[in-house]
Amino acid sequence: MSTPSAIPRTAPIAIAPKPPRFPPSRQGSTHLDSYSGLRNGFDSPDSSSPNGHSTSPCEACLRRRHDCVMSDEDDGCIGCQVSGTDCSLVESPLQRKRKLNGEVEDSHSKRSSPGRSDNRRRRHHQPSLSSTAASSSLIEEMANFGGPTLLKRTLGLQSDRYSQYIGPTTDFEPSLINLSSFDPHDESLLARGTLRRVSDNDTFLMLPDNNTPGYEHVLEDVDAIENVVAPHGRKLIELYFRVVHPAFPIIQKNVFYEKYERSYREFSPPLLAAIYILAINWWEHSEDLATLPRPNVRELERLVRTTLADALYRPKLSTIQAGLLLSQRPEGDQWAPTAQLVAIGQELGLHLDCSNWKIPPWERGLRKRLAWALYMQDKWGALVHGRPSHIFSSNWAVQALTPNDFPDVEWDENDGEDRLEIDRGRTLFGQMIQLSLILAEILETFYTLQATQSVVNAGQQGTQLVLSLAKPIQLKLKEWHGGLPASIRMDSTFQSNSTPSTRLSSIGYLHLAYFATEITLHRRIIRSIDAAAPGAAAGGVPIVDPYIQHICRSAAKARLISAMDFVNRLTPLHLRAFWYFASKTNFALIGTFGSLLWATSPGREEADWYRRRLGEYRWTLSVSSKPGEGKGLTEFAMGMLDITTGLLKQLPEKPLLSRSGSAVDIDAARRQSILALGGVGGLNGVPSVSAMSGMSGMSGMSGLESFSGLPSGEVSGVQSPRSPISESSDEGMYGNFSMTAGMAGMAD
Repeated sequence: MSTPSAIPRTAPIAIAPKPPRFPPSRQGSTHLDSYSGLRNGFDSPDSSSPNGHSTSPCEACLRRRHDCVMSDEDDGCIGCQVSGTDCSLVESPLQRKRKLNGEVEDSHSKRSSPGRSDNRRRRHHQPSLSSTAASSSLIEEMANFGGPTLLKRTLGLQSDRYSQYIGPTTDFEPSLINLSSFDPHDESLLARGTLRRVSDNDTFLMLPDNNTPGYEHVLEDVDAIENVVAPHGRKLIELYFRVVHPAFPIIQKNVFYEKYERSYREFSPPLLAAIYILAINWWEHSEDLATLPRPNVRELERLVRTTLADALYRPKLSTIQAGLLLSQRPEGDQWAPTAQLVAIGQELGLHLDCSNWKIPPWERGLRKRLAWALYMQDKWGALVHGRPSHIFSSNWAVQALTPNDFPDVEWDENDGEDRLEIDRGRTLFGQMIQLSLILAEILETFYTLQATQSVVNAGQQGTQLVLSLAKPIQLKLKEWHGGLPASIRMDSTFQSNSTPSTRLSSIGYLHLAYFATEITLHRRIIRSIDAAAPGAAAGGVPIVDPYIQHICRSAAKARLISAMDFVNRLTPLHLRAFWYFASKTNFALIGTFGSLLWATSPGREEADWYRRRLGEYRWTLSVSSKPGEGKGLTEFAMGMLDITTGLLKQLPEKPLLSRSGSAVDIDAARRQSILALGGVGGLNGVPSVSAMSGMSGMSGMSGLESFSGLPSGEVSGVQSPRSPISESSDEGMYGNFSMTAGMAGMAD
């Protein structure tokens, strides 16, 4: 069978930062709503077709308020031909045929229109290559009749086709792909589909939407979604962009509004439903909606499940957007959907470097933002669910975000406080990506099966191995926290024109994620030390030096105090804002960490101190769970805290340690540790006794301040009952330990 010749296509479409206006609305479009650099106004209806013939609108276009433009062959309007709807301007549309490349193709296999009986909702199979090519050519004709448009040159946003990345080991041999004849659009028609080459090394297979399950009732689904929230759809959109979008910028606001003004039918059903579901969480924060009954969220959830399942057969960037937004719901952080999203992202090539691809610049920026949002979803999902991550650095080529990867049009449309909020949100998003990279390193270094086994195989040197691996990561965390811009620090006043802002602030989720990352690192250290406690070694001989154990536990206590004080400082403007999906578990991890320190406390006094602090933390969580102030967010943490503290009641009673005895023990342990290092060069790069004595008088930033990443005044001054010295003295030890025990690095 000979390979079909390439289908004539329209002239190349110029890509420019400020393209001409969109053509009038197109029926049944389900492409993504995220592309930047577009106009600010709206198009006015044009009563003439591109060939100059005036037409009276057909019934379908009149009902949908769309322009009706006849095709050159007078076999119905272009809108009906694209959507597969019977055009009322043609007497017998079911028997019409089209010649294409010498083949006669029956074209009555159309998508069912809304309102048809259920027996029309069955999938219509169209395996013919000619039919696929004809549909593609027709779509392109329609896309250009109102002037050049950005839609057709995109890769992951087309309304009639979806893309599949061709990997290096598939049945498509890259060397043979390069032998294909590509047209000026970098496309080559094959019997299996259309090849789309975006770079010298990356090629995609473009396939038609109309061969996929559920395609024939897309319009019915989006109508059903809009009917659930009607007439409040516009208010919910405003809520979403006011509360969620600044802190999670994966959708482009101006284009979304532009399309919504034309018709909600231009959106992918699961994406529209996901935005509505997420926005309803702030229903009471709209003056217009607060006194009205909420929409049926259960029905929206049912619709989004079915429509998202259908969209998986024709995945686009809108599918990733919908999945990411659904995962931000209080009950949406499930692990299996995250794994599915990662697979879809790889199908769309989001793991690749698209910097030099032959696609519009705005799509490159969108792809990078979605790729990093997917990366964060995978890493934080792996943390909160305790599962292996699906994204590895060896197969991740996405470049870091730059200001050019965000839509400039948002700057043009806003000023004053709105503009500051946009900038703050972009900074927040970028810093969360950087923190996620550090978290990924912690998970890979300490929590994989291989990493866990390496510590076990190290035997008595396991704790030293953990401490040596932890130091460089701890330094990265310190550098990250120290480099946070002022606009997203917790002490930011969020003021404009000297007037305190009443805007909700989502910066809390970033700082909470920071403490969760610190806790994740120190949990591994405390576990290692507890496994090497005196009772764990043969004959009761401690494997870890008591002085090092004391320093590491003191450093862990500093993290816990800082994290609890952070939660105590949250205001209603923080608690009522958008919180990243992992925040619910991150609140709980603070309590879990305190419970771990309680369980591993060597004496009754220290255990009682942690018990009291956990009681105070639970009270803080209960105050924060008032209706409208993080309800559900902190309730989960309270439930987990009750479970862990309940388990702690089964612990055997700990021995009573006196303060003086502890002081003598620690001081003796410190001297023993120094003597064990030797008198000259020391061990593992640790200075000798004389060098350490010279360091003891050094001043500078306290270990506690640098350790927590917060000024010392923000850290509770409550003294641990076990500690024989003040917290300030502990800080001095942290500093010395940083310089004397490079394998630990717990002070800096």
